[in-house]
Amino acid sequence: MNKNVFRGTCLNIRLLTLLAACSLRAATNDASSNQPSEQKSHPTIAVFPMDGPMTEVPADEALEMFGQPGTSLKEFIARLGKAATDQAVKAVVLLPDSAALGPAQIEEVRAAMAVIRKHDKEVYIYGDSLFMGQYALACGGSRISVVPTGLVLFPGLQGSSLHIRGLLDKIGVKPDFMTEGAYKSAAELFMREQPSPEADQMMNWLFDSLYDSFKKLIAEGRKVDESKAKEWLDNGLFTAEQAKAAGLIDAVEQRQDFESMLKEKYGQDVVFDKKYGKKKEADIDFSSPFAFLKIWGQLFSAASKKEAKPAVGIVYVNGPIMTGKGRANPFGASVGAFSTDLREALEKAASDNSIKAVVLRVDSPGGSATASEIILDATRRLKAKKPFVVSMGDVAGSGGYYVACAADTIFADETTITASIGVVTGKLVTTDMWKKIGITFKEYKRGQNAGMFSSDEMFTESERARMRSFMDEVYGVFKKHVSDIRGDRLKKPLDDIAGGRVYTGKQALELGLVDRLGTLNDAVTYIAGQAKIKDYDVRVVPEPKNFLEQLMEQISGGKDEPNHVATAETSLLKLAAPFLQNLDARRTAAVLSALQRLEILQKEGVALSMPEILP
Repeated sequence: MNKNVFRGTCLNIRLLTLLAACSLRAATNDASSNQPSEQKSHPTIAVFPMDGPMTEVPADEALEMFGQPGTSLKEFIARLGKAATDQAVKAVVLLPDSAALGPAQIEEVRAAMAVIRKHDKEVYIYGDSLFMGQYALACGGSRISVVPTGLVLFPGLQGSSLHIRGLLDKIGVKPDFMTEGAYKSAAELFMREQPSPEADQMMNWLFDSLYDSFKKLIAEGRKVDESKAKEWLDNGLFTAEQAKAAGLIDAVEQRQDFESMLKEKYGQDVVFDKKYGKKKEADIDFSSPFAFLKIWGQLFSAASKKEAKPAVGIVYVNGPIMTGKGRANPFGASVGAFSTDLREALEKAASDNSIKAVVLRVDSPGGSATASEIILDATRRLKAKKPFVVSMGDVAGSGGYYVACAADTIFADETTITASIGVVTGKLVTTDMWKKIGITFKEYKRGQNAGMFSSDEMFTESERARMRSFMDEVYGVFKKHVSDIRGDRLKKPLDDIAGGRVYTGKQALELGLVDRLGTLNDAVTYIAGQAKIKDYDVRVVPEPKNFLEQLMEQISGGKDEPNHVATAETSLLKLAAPFLQNLDARRTAAVLSALQRLEILQKEGVALSMPEILP
């Protein structure tokens, strides 16, 4: 055999062995994570480092070989719940230094911390410094400590609305947008340099509600009244020593002193488990030439041992809502909630006899009206067969509310951003921009409204009337869905609630747009009760594909179905990314989100999108 061919074959076998190991690790994850904790000879303190963003959809941990996939909220809370009931675990430590959580996620983790404390276990928070969200989270702990000279910085809430009209004017681009509802301010991003009076009013009531919720989280956690919490927020900046003197934290200490304190309390032989509750890796000897066969044997064995235990299924609507199918990406999650994928997931959950009830977890600012209608219809069909409930995350607005509204019971967190019942359409006219750089086009049209979606010129009166009629119909359908389903639960006439108005979960509850305040776990427990099941698994539908499955799907070209989606790597984003990636991350994310909305509008004409709110 040719040496190069032989070497290539060996390399391929090694790669396949590595990939299969990743798959084995994923296949054995469920079994290992659901096993009761082994009795340890030493008392254990479960330590939870909180690094980077908290994601909604669980990721394959095998992807860590290519970089951190992020921490899944569901899995993180499951690990906290396991620590609460594990007799070997004597206390819990959270290290939130680089944690990046949304307001609703903070509430959900706080609820899990409260469960641990109800089991008579202390929850210790230790940080080099604590900032606004981290401090609101930390206040749910039993004891907060910070490094000497560290900062406790929580000066309240600050945000901004994004407007790029001035930029468009400079480069010769004319925005032409229409909305249904005076408060449907998503198009103001392109049309105005400052928010309209209605948008300004809406932002103020949102920030009032969010501020009150954070103030309450701090006051309840530190056992002070809200006026004291407001005083702290108005001060905003404390050194660790000042924070301790003011009662914001309990101790100022170095990491070694913190650990020594825990050893004195729980014993010198206490074990600090920094991977508590994480899924165990397969034990494979890669020096063996038979490792590949062993891996595949264990892989198929693990798959065959899966039991069809009664389960509550969770289907995620995560990110912008778009039509079609998302492409699997073995090196990172697909961005967006795709209608075909979600319809198939809901159909699978409906037909799987082991799944007794379903939670739709929504964390989406909306997007395509067509995709939202497809997903809503699929939830109705599922609800006809099984108990069904919605749990809202940080954001469930516009299309995100559309897909949720069929549920008999909707859970939201106090700080969830939701509603935004309205429609937006429009386009950017780029003719003058091209002229500035010496490029001209001659357009040819046949048909009165042939240029409706062209970037050549503004809407004609005929085109504008046709688009307005289309928007009226979509808006009417949206409102009818809400009116028919929510009915007398609405506390005001729908037109006084809709019109693009955005609310926090707390405000939405008061208006009858949602039914309960609670976490994803609360929604799971509730719907399990409706299904009359007590001993059950919680299963993501569809089950997340492991690295090897995604890679093989990419190599094989996936299913024999047309793929007509706009993916995360669309042309606009590719062009913009090099210029944006080194800017302020918060504002860069908002600009990228705006470009993604344009892609939906270019494809479908109208969109159910929320205004951009920069936290």
